[in-house]
Parts: sequence; structure tokens; C-alpha cells
Amino acid sequence: MLFELGVYRLFRNDPEVVWKFMRLWLPGVMRVLAPSAGYGVSRMPATGGAVLAANHLSALDPPAIGVYSTRSIRYMTKTELLQIPIAGEFMRMAGTFAVRRGEGDRDSLRVARWLVREGHVVGMFMEGTRQKLGYPGAAHTGAAMVAIQEGVPVVPVGIEAFGWSLRNPRPFAIAIGEPMDLGAFPRNGKGYKEAAGVVEAELIRLWRLAGQAVADGFPDRLRDGTEREPPPGIHGVHPPPEGPPWPTDEWAEGPLGPLYKAIL
Repeated sequence: MLFELGVYRLFRNDPEVVWKFMRLWLPGVMRVLAPSAGYGVSRMPATGGAVLAANHLSALDPPAIGVYSTRSIRYMTKTELLQIPIAGEFMRMAGTFAVRRGEGDRDSLRVARWLVREGHVVGMFMEGTRQKLGYPGAAHTGAAMVAIQEGVPVVPVGIEAFGWSLRNPRPFAIAIGEPMDLGAFPRNGKGYKEAAGVVEAELIRLWRLAGQAVADGFPDRLRDGTEREPPPGIHGVHPPPEGPPWPTDEWAEGPLGPLYKAIL
């Protein structure tokens, strides 16, 4: 519906413009939805491509991380979510692209690689899907593979928001770790698996710290010394990279969906 009405053109066909718009109102909405705290916010690289790798326990995770990120994030998410009328279309306009889960979606990975190569931040939930038992699952290799192949860092993010819902607006916290250089791992299946294991261990550590911060009532510092920092808002974000916002090659049509035709 939104694409048929040409709404995407109001944002100059650019997800960065959509993110600027969201930063005007999303922090206020998140404050209403749940009390929160962010730690390590300034660790996000100011420039250059990166893969933001996070655990996934709640539907609140993507906007919660986005509010505390000093960079706009191009999330990779399941195709079904982007097929929801209006909401899915808005997510596409904000830079989210689709992946067919369980099918080894090479085109989605090509889009992810293109984005980080062009200096963007790609957001990937390492488990591949939301976990139902309240504990991070095993990490898939996609995030590590993209980072290794393109020579960009992984920014690990632990978030504890399990059980959040509109009926249960429980507090949540996020902990952003130091960017991780995976360049020492070989560019093959074994290397990607080993690197994913290292990232998984760091995500679990950060998730535990975030959970402890919630239990402790949002202290000024985490137990590892990481300081609490406010959301960056519209004035505390880093400028976007120059260049085109999306690839226009034919292989991008599947992941981008209706967005592909809108940007041509």
C-alpha cells in the first residue's frame, strides 16, 4: 500500500532519511513501552561498514537496539515479517531487507556484503530467529562470514528484554561491546564457524551483563566497568556514508522486494 501510494519518495528513496524521521518520535515511544538503559553506546564505530550482531529474545529487540545506536541499521529479517501490510513496508523503507530462513539465501548475504562494503551497518540476530526459552541460542555463521569476507568489524550487542509485551512492559537493557576484528579467521566454513563461536561467547557475556543491569535497577556502570549512556537522539548520531543507499543489481530484487522497483 505505502509503495503504491509513493510514500517512499517522501523520504527521498533513502533509509537514512527514514531513520532521521524515526529518531524524532521513536525514543519517546520506547520510553512509554518500557523503562530501559543502554551501556557502551559510544562503542559503535563512527564510520565504515560493520555487522551489528545481537541476541534475539523479544519482538522489542530491533527498535530497542535502534534507539541506542549512533548509526542507522539495515536489519536482515525473515520475509514473512516484511509481508505485513504497512508495518512491513515501513520496515523496508527504513532499510530492512528480507532473508529466506533455512534456505541458505545467497542473495540476502550478497545484499549484506554490499551494504557493509559501502560503509553501512547491517544488523543480524545471530540465532537466526527469536528464542523462546529466555536464553540466547547457538549462533549461525552468517554475521561472521559477512564480516570476514568484507574485512569489517562485528559489533556485539547483548539485550535482555525476554518476556516483554504490551501487557508486560518489563524493563530492558542493552550492552554494546567493543568492535571485534575477525580478520585472523580463515575464509572458509571452518573459519566462519569458529568466528561465530567467539562472537556467541561475547554475546552471552553481554546479555548476562544486561540482565544483571536490569536486576540491579540500571546502575551507572556494568560490572565490567562499561558506563551507562543515554540514547543519542537526533543530534548524537554519526553521518551516513556517501553513495547509493541500495544495490540495483538483479540479485538484489528478491531481498528488497517491492523496494527494488521503487528505487529504480
